[in-house]
Amino acid sequence: MTSPHPESFRELLARRLSRRAIVRGAASLAVLAGTPVRTWARSATPLGFTPVAASRADAVIVPSGYRTDVVLRWGDALFPGTESLDSGSVATGALLAPEAAAAQALQFGTSCDGLGLVALTDDRYVLCVNHETPGPDSMFPAWNEARRNRALSEFAAANPGSVRYMQASVGVSVIELERTDRWRLRLDSRFNRRITAHTPIELAGPAARHPLFGAGTGDAPVTVNGTFNNCAGGTTPWGTYLTAEENVDEFFGNLEQAELTAELAHAYARFGAWPRDSLYRWEIADSKFDAARNPREPLKFGWIVEIDPRDPARPIKKRTALGRFKHEGATTVLTSDGRAAVYSGDDEAFEYFYKFVTAEKFDPAHPERNHDLLDSGTLYVAKLSADGSGEWLPLAWNEHPELVPARGFHSQGDVVVRCREAADVLGATPLDRPEDVAVNPVNGRVYLSCTMNVQRSEADTARAGADAASPRAPNPSGHILELIENGDDTAATHFRWEAFVLAGDPKSGGLLSALARTGDLPLPPDATYFGGFADAAELSAFANPDNLGVDRDGNLWIVTDGAQPNGNNNGCFVCPTEGEWRGAVRQFMSGPVGAEVCGCELAPDGRTLFLTIQHPGAGGTAAAPLSHWPDGGVAAPRASLVAIYPEDPARRLGA
Repeated sequence: MTSPHPESFRELLARRLSRRAIVRGAASLAVLAGTPVRTWARSATPLGFTPVAASRADAVIVPSGYRTDVVLRWGDALFPGTESLDSGSVATGALLAPEAAAAQALQFGTSCDGLGLVALTDDRYVLCVNHETPGPDSMFPAWNEARRNRALSEFAAANPGSVRYMQASVGVSVIELERTDRWRLRLDSRFNRRITAHTPIELAGPAARHPLFGAGTGDAPVTVNGTFNNCAGGTTPWGTYLTAEENVDEFFGNLEQAELTAELAHAYARFGAWPRDSLYRWEIADSKFDAARNPREPLKFGWIVEIDPRDPARPIKKRTALGRFKHEGATTVLTSDGRAAVYSGDDEAFEYFYKFVTAEKFDPAHPERNHDLLDSGTLYVAKLSADGSGEWLPLAWNEHPELVPARGFHSQGDVVVRCREAADVLGATPLDRPEDVAVNPVNGRVYLSCTMNVQRSEADTARAGADAASPRAPNPSGHILELIENGDDTAATHFRWEAFVLAGDPKSGGLLSALARTGDLPLPPDATYFGGFADAAELSAFANPDNLGVDRDGNLWIVTDGAQPNGNNNGCFVCPTEGEWRGAVRQFMSGPVGAEVCGCELAPDGRTLFLTIQHPGAGGTAAAPLSHWPDGGVAAPRASLVAIYPEDPARRLGA
């Protein structure tokens, strides 16, 4: 039950710090002054590895006693009798040839992002890997020259093969891996397949036959071609993979030239397409992506997509009941009564945090009953109050005075298509790019990464209690929120919350010093907070948390996407969530130059961490690369899937 006298954000922090000071025997004045405190007796960290140093090297660096396998690289063949990409062909422009796209559709895609793992045995897994963006800078040398000359549309028109290749490079790879002396692809597996921007996918749920899609009449499923900008994701208790469509607006152009009905204009008001040229110019060679010619098409993207990795014959479906927005991920756990709860963030500045709870229970005894479990239930959006309380607001048609026909919402289909607008009218809390979610199997707590928001101003913090949920203005480094659902039940409609980590460099700013000199929120942008852990010398600096994972000991694993303190590369970090080392973030891995580190999928036995390395050498070009990872020499940089594990086979990660 929510406390009748909830604490403010400042009081929560003060209580956390005071408790830790008592435990350690530290002087509270020294803590409030931000002075490193090294006088208490402390047990050894439970993480069991020596942190790696922050790095700017073009390499994957892991602690002593650990090994890294590069399992798959962009362009590696996924099927017997098919060829892998020769990285030398990138510099020659060979990817523009018509046959290159057909080959890429049989190869591992690029821009690896989120992961989902389904175990077959202890040493065999089916892994789903998202391929978010096409990355034409690293594919086509002439692309960069055309961009400098403001002639990308002319380039796409003259080279339609560039669009076809990009469309084959995105989506999802479904692969079977096996562990022998190292992790490797099973090339002959029946599970291996590619899902691209051309793969048929059914629409399901309350918006499946929405008039805005031009679905027509009849009982046949409405089919969409493709999925793209697949960011994070997650697996379900019934063994399927949920992949999240995020910045799909970047793929559609010419919206300002479209003749929109009032209903279409309404649907585009909060989540549209690019007014003129799209980012990748697909509309030049494929009219499907021209919003002026096909104004209904963009609305078919921006959903959660469900894939059965063990049954290639089962239709892939977009689950519209979970709402249309820039989904970062889809973390699924069971409620106390056996239903499924799916958490997802809307990855844009000042957007919202959502939860969907199914109407029916998961049935492990009858798997066929779970096939369409995600098509009915209640979609909620979070409201976080400054006193540390929170509420899940139901986005339910005709059950709220604003979600009714008189306000333009004529069905639940309208609510989910215009999900952001519905959340606006309910008064949800705008956050700083809410992204991935992890649920702790030890204590049941929910962790949400908010990557950053340099747009936030002091004026913004006055809105809807956002000064507490997003306490820094601006917020260049991001933070992680911790939620405690009432009764530890993921079906609860109320929760408590607090800031778990305010990321940044604890040695340069410091939240503790900020508390001493700042009477009110917002906090300055360099303020940091690490779960109440007060010893900056023990902490690893990091910023821009993105994907999250939790191991079976309850430790939180964090990968980063964005500028890191002191110009270092992105990496992977881990910290305990309870005890005297709560919040003591340590760096476990450093990625190569220019790369975003993604994935953060832990094997069930705790012995392997799967990560993806997205866009190594970002900022460089195909003609002048800034990275040569993973092949070295003069090879083109290639997004890759890596597996990290202890050299001692009896040892678990971080233990």
